Amino acid sequence: MSEPVHSPPNRDWKDADDVSWTLLDREELVDAYWEVVAPALEADGLDSTREKPTHNWLRKHDFRPLLYALRAYHNTTFGDFWSEDLGLEPAETGYDWATEHERTIEALESFLTSRRERKGLAESSIETLRYRLNRYVSAYRDENETDDLVTPIGRESDVPAYKAVDGCWAAFDRLHDELDGGQTKRRIHLAVSNWYAHLVRRKWAAINPADGLDDEFDWSNGSGGSDADTPCLDAAHVRALYTVAVDDEERLLVLALCAWGLRPGEVARLHTHQFVLDPDDGDVPVIAFEERKNGPGEVSLLYGRDVLAECLAAIADGDEWDGYLFPSPHASGGHISRWTVWNRFKQLADRAGLPDTIGGESPSPKMGRRFWYDAFSSSLDVVLGSLDEIAAEQGSASADVVLQNYLSDARARKLRREYMREQLAAAFERGTSQE
Repeated sequence: MSEPVHSPPNRDWKDADDVSWTLLDREELVDAYWEVVAPALEADGLDSTREKPTHNWLRKHDFRPLLYALRAYHNTTFGDFWSEDLGLEPAETGYDWATEHERTIEALESFLTSRRERKGLAESSIETLRYRLNRYVSAYRDENETDDLVTPIGRESDVPAYKAVDGCWAAFDRLHDELDGGQTKRRIHLAVSNWYAHLVRRKWAAINPADGLDDEFDWSNGSGGSDADTPCLDAAHVRALYTVAVDDEERLLVLALCAWGLRPGEVARLHTHQFVLDPDDGDVPVIAFEERKNGPGEVSLLYGRDVLAECLAAIADGDEWDGYLFPSPHASGGHISRWTVWNRFKQLADRAGLPDTIGGESPSPKMGRRFWYDAFSSSLDVVLGSLDEIAAEQGSASADVVLQNYLSDARARKLRREYMREQLAAAFERGTSQE
């Protein structure tokens, strides 16, 4: 799209205080935007022709009267003014909310900003929170046939409170049917309830329609949601997933989940700087994490080094690659979301012909991580089994005693890794050797 044509207005406008917004017609509002708002955007390092300012930014920079004038005197939103009157197309934001309702998006982002700045949540936690909220927004939209979640609960809304509650509860009825695992549902409810509570505190909402909803459902079933309770893919499932992978990103996705045992969010954020493929100490390659669920740490890359190296070399040929293994398709760059990992895994599972349910649950990325744990546990069992004869010769009570007291840590670790590689090779059945 060609850049919008605008001429400097004949006004003595220098900042927001100089403009009588409510007295301007639509064309004059356009002039005022280019004379006053655009320079403020540029001063903040934003592209005034591509980056649409948020409501929070406009309020912070004293442009609240512009929003009021558009709403009260011109019966339009800033979003419509931006696209229709200014003739602009905003750059991709990098996150696709399940709603296009401007006030709802503003309310969601306000909550996330508060959690980030006031609670000090890490970006990984913000991403998880955003994902849970978006699952609810999607369910609410589909169930109630509207993507406006804030008007029904507004302080001046003419929607009866019981109807606002009904809309929220209907969305959770849908989630209850769609999702497996009580812990997942509880976590989404907690995020949604906290969001509504934030809006009540901000005086944007009169009620919290999700309050007490957890008493209406039995979300305390044994699903739990921990890795230990998650059903496990078997070697045939992993082999099927890897066989139907058609490009580097899909192969890396299966490797990251099943051969490296990473969480979906960790997979989404993988960056080249995390990989130490040739350690100085000669040890196995590792994936380093500055921030992880249980703190900083490293994951041994026991399998798939060659495939990873080939993929990195191929991806690096791109002129604008920013180092993420799974780059976002959006123009703003960055990496894909945790939810995109789930979607891509689901597509792979469908193409691979995996069963509709495994252990009573739909196939999910967590099952790949559980496969890794199961393979590691099996490897440890094999190591212990091989030490039984040594234990008998030494008169030791068990192989565990030999492992703990007579084998060095390095030797025990080497044995576990060798058997682990064999387990992974049996599953993938491809030329992805570690060496």
